[in-house]
Amino acid sequence: MPFWAHFDALRGVLFRIGALIVVLSVAFFVFMPQIFDAVILAPCHGDFPLYRLFDAIAGTAEEPFEMSLINTRLASQLSIHLSTSFELALVVGFPVVIYMLWGFVRPGLYPREREHAVRAFVAGNVMFYLGVAVGYFLIFPLTLRFLATYQLSDIIPNTITIDSYMDNFTVIILVMGVVFELPLLGWLLGRMGLITRDFFGKYRRHAIVALLVLAALITPTGDPFTLFVVFVPLYMLYEATAMTVRPRSSDEHDGQ
Repeated sequence: MPFWAHFDALRGVLFRIGALIVVLSVAFFVFMPQIFDAVILAPCHGDFPLYRLFDAIAGTAEEPFEMSLINTRLASQLSIHLSTSFELALVVGFPVVIYMLWGFVRPGLYPREREHAVRAFVAGNVMFYLGVAVGYFLIFPLTLRFLATYQLSDIIPNTITIDSYMDNFTVIILVMGVVFELPLLGWLLGRMGLITRDFFGKYRRHAIVALLVLAALITPTGDPFTLFVVFVPLYMLYEATAMTVRPRSSDEHDGQ
């Protein structure tokens, strides 16, 4: 195909992607009140699955966790309504968007490259949504419950705004989705011969420091509890990434 034919094909793909995001955004905008109450604000209530699990393990009869939010800016609720609709459209439509782009580049790949690309596509989507789930069901509710109930003094009540809540919610969940792509990245670099499993053992101490810094950047606050909650999954991902990379062969050992 000539250059302009490729350009027209790409333009058609981008147009369909844009139309998909617009349709999904409109759909989420219409149902956003129900989604907010049932999903986004669910960690504010004591019947959230993680809270019930902790209460069952502790066997306590304490008053269930409950948190209310306030709005302090005139346009915040509308802007959050719009931005959240768009962000959910991107998250839900991500596999379809990648599939459309895959349909554009697929004819130019060799059969072996297509096979690897399909594996990467499936693994990437699974790991992304797994990271989102870990962020939503584990890291964010733990962070929220700890910080919402923490008080420097009894005469200083915690009053949480919707803007603060959504900033933390979006950052933690989406970043965890991206971070969970690390095993896929390690696998791709291993297939390219750029790293081996020995690399992870050699630089494990350096990685722990780097992951602590990354966890500090991901967490919206600097408290040790939140830092630890975020660091543990990151370190587990590091070890999981090491397992996806092939060890160095004996021939390579002998040659050094």
